[in-house]
Amino acid sequence: MKGIVFSRHALDTMEDRGATTQEVAQAIRVGERVPAKGRRVAFRKNFPYRREWKGRFYETKQVMPIVAEESEQFVVVTVYVFFLGGGR
Repeated sequence: MKGIVFSRHALDTMEDRGATTQEVAQAIRVGERVPAKGRRVAFRKNFPYRREWKGRFYETKQVMPIVAEESEQFVVVTVYVFFLGGGR
């Protein structure tokens, strides 16, 4: 199994966007693999959330790391987080 390495930028964006290293690792390990720009790949995974983020309630949090895949490891370049199912 390939290792996962986080760039400084990825760690900073994860904190700002509300993702954890555990969620990112899980998205890479068991999430859906999707194409990304250039020679990168994205993985996405939905997590039950059911709480507030920045003043709005959301049912689901989708974590989508963008990675450079190397022969021995995944290098996480950045991480996108989408909060879904709001309305309360």
